[in-house]
Amino acid sequence: MSAPAQAIALVQALENVLRHDRGRLMAALTLRLGSFQRAEDALQEASLSALSHWARDGLPQSPQGWLIRVAFRKALDQLRAEGRDGEREAAVQLVKELLGQDEPEPIPDERLRLIFTCCHPALELKSRVALTLRTVCGLSTGEIARLFLDHEATMGQRLSRAKTKIARSGIAYTVPPPEQWDDRLQAVLTTVYLIFTTGYTAAPDETRDLCGEALFLARLLDALCPEQPEIEGALALMLLTDARRAARVSACGATVPPAEQDRRLWHRDVEAEGRQRLETALRRKRAGPFQIKAAISACQMAEPAPDWPQILHLYTALLPLEPTPVVRINHAVAMAENGLVAAAVATLNELHEALADFQPFHAARAAVLAMAGQTDAAQRAYDQAIALASHESDRRFLAARAGRLADSALHTQPATPIRIRNGSSAGGM
Repeated sequence: MSAPAQAIALVQALENVLRHDRGRLMAALTLRLGSFQRAEDALQEASLSALSHWARDGLPQSPQGWLIRVAFRKALDQLRAEGRDGEREAAVQLVKELLGQDEPEPIPDERLRLIFTCCHPALELKSRVALTLRTVCGLSTGEIARLFLDHEATMGQRLSRAKTKIARSGIAYTVPPPEQWDDRLQAVLTTVYLIFTTGYTAAPDETRDLCGEALFLARLLDALCPEQPEIEGALALMLLTDARRAARVSACGATVPPAEQDRRLWHRDVEAEGRQRLETALRRKRAGPFQIKAAISACQMAEPAPDWPQILHLYTALLPLEPTPVVRINHAVAMAENGLVAAAVATLNELHEALADFQPFHAARAAVLAMAGQTDAAQRAYDQAIALASHESDRRFLAARAGRLADSALHTQPATPIRIRNGSSAGGM
């Protein structure tokens, strides 16, 4: 193999290790070094060293083991340079012991601790998502910044502040005790689901498959915490939604709601797994929000059309568990689809002031007002929704609806449910 080809092969080998094992490596390092930043710095330095050492000595039998040992050496150098205090001395001693082993033990899988720490409720949701993507999934700061439409320097500062808050607040690097499990698990699942929805609505040229990253995290949680119905429900929700991904945008670039999608484009194997996961969760008889949302998504995919009576029943059950404006919007749309149009209009009117800048609210309100025969008000709502839309596919969908509304016969057409984009809708496009 030529030198350039060998260099390329080594870079690819290193990228492959970091892509698949960065979470495990970061978890092991963070647990022993007691610091996100020390762990990340040590792994970064070890990765840089790998390219020169592997070029000279060849690819080691265990690249992961090589990286972890070199990272510990780099961390030891840094700890010694920082001076002495009780915490650093303890870390130095532990690293010395680890490096003194002739045959290091296999890297333990501590990713569950890492995920729960990244998703701690003390961190704001955007920081939780960013830190999880950076630490567990291995996305670069630049990649995360692009997903959030932020500058890389801004996202770097956000990540730095999150790590600092974990250190200063004494947030334990651990799986929470039983009395905190339910609240903390919901925070984790909400973070993972937001990663999924960010990927689901990403531009077609997005290079990272965030839906795949979120499904990886959900499967990891399911493997590390078996028989947890809310984890199974969240995984089911993502699978059922992902099964429709190929049909969610038309050939002309407009969003297509589930009721109008070409079902031949649905990935039936993924749908079947989602339904099986949902059934498994529901049999445990410990219903929670993600299980209900997954059930709603399954009802959206009922044959030959969405099961609106059951969807309304499920949203009515979800509302006490998540009494958020987003769930109220979806509940109102479900009421309208079941003939309770006046009640739906009244609910949305109550939300108007609080959600004046929320694009999906205006889209949902336009659809419901059209069903109520309030054509002028519906047209104004469509105009507001189009002005606030951040995705070209949504603008095209809404513009088509508004154009049809201009036809005097449009108000006799049933409106289409609107997907609420902050990750709380269960009937996503």
